Amino acid sequence: MQTDAILHLNLNRRGGLSRRNFLQSAALGIGGSSLLSQFRLHAEDLKKEGRSCILLWLAGAPSQMETWDPKPGTPNGGETKKIQTQSPGVEIAHYWPKIAAAMNEIAVIRAMTGKEAAHERGTYHLHTGHRMLGIEKFPHFGSVVARELGDPQSDIPNFVSIGQTLSSGFLGVQVAPFIIDRPGLLPDNVVNSTSNLRQRRRLALLSQQESEFAKAGATELVKEQSELYQKANLMMTSPRLKAFQFDDEPAVMQEAYGKSQTGQGLLVARRLVEAEVPFVEVRSTGWDMHSSVFSSMARRAPEVDQGLSQLLLDLKQRGLLEKTLVLCMGEFGRTPKINARGPAPGRDHWVRNFNLLMAGAGIKGGQVIGKTDENGQEIIEDPVQVDDLFQSMCKAMHMDADMELHTPVGRPVRLVDGGAVIKGLFG
Repeated sequence: MQTDAILHLNLNRRGGLSRRNFLQSAALGIGGSSLLSQFRLHAEDLKKEGRSCILLWLAGAPSQMETWDPKPGTPNGGETKKIQTQSPGVEIAHYWPKIAAAMNEIAVIRAMTGKEAAHERGTYHLHTGHRMLGIEKFPHFGSVVARELGDPQSDIPNFVSIGQTLSSGFLGVQVAPFIIDRPGLLPDNVVNSTSNLRQRRRLALLSQQESEFAKAGATELVKEQSELYQKANLMMTSPRLKAFQFDDEPAVMQEAYGKSQTGQGLLVARRLVEAEVPFVEVRSTGWDMHSSVFSSMARRAPEVDQGLSQLLLDLKQRGLLEKTLVLCMGEFGRTPKINARGPAPGRDHWVRNFNLLMAGAGIKGGQVIGKTDENGQEIIEDPVQVDDLFQSMCKAMHMDADMELHTPVGRPVRLVDGGAVIKGLFG
């Protein structure tokens, strides 16, 4: 999986980047530079709305039968039971009692169908809206949101990921994800590890080095690099950096989200949305359950159950849910039939039907969209394609799904290449 670093703050002993690293880093910015000159007509109006998106990514692809589409009492149902949610008629697997209590805010999409049953390809498809074909590296949806809704002059990144994720692709480093690994702590590379005097000397040497590159004909590349360092300096002194830390967060609230990596990551996500960061991804791992699916689900579900339900409650109480899209999904589903693997049975990869959760940003909660048959083998009502999902995500974010992005060679490609907004999803 490809990832991009976004801000390299540590200079070498002579105050500069190596020529190789400089050119590599600067080259990443070419796409962003060309796109910055193509500013959209309604960009400022969109930004004023303050819309944000939080993606909770369940890496490994959770089983639909053990999450939002249980089939107890059937040949494929296994040990999983179902429970009634807050919304009459909506039942989910018994591993999720707190999500069940928050169902009035949630739309369950039970009839997702995809085309990629391998982890890397499915992750790419569900993050970009495009299949992994050809040589183009399509941008993460978060990078598009950062470009459309973020402030180019912001003192903190417009796209933060808690855990590794996909890159900004051909949109370049300007809207690449800023990745942190430890929720609640400042990222290591925003802390100035040297004295101010030495840092100024290094920056002066860097300026000299940039000047030499510019004289050699790399003016545009130098400009890009200079902008990145200006952003870095802004971030190192930004008062909004406190959004990454919990110093002012009541202990009771930290407990409410749960002390797990996922729970604390979702708390950081709420704080970043409050700080006007338009896109945050929180990555939860451990959902690739080829074996021991029932015991593994019982072990993994509680931290997501607690963190996600608290996030929805917290956003609502703060008046943020109506303009914040919340997504919870993985790259595909699991086989309805239980396999015979040891030490205990599990479920393998399955892309013909899977499910996900959506909430906030105008989405009507307390409903189920799509239906599978009794054994969970086939979709029998309202199938939803990945293009339909991305059309709906764009609607929630008030973004034009038909907008054209331009590759570094100027080839126009649509943000979403087909599909339609999911019928009945919005209130």
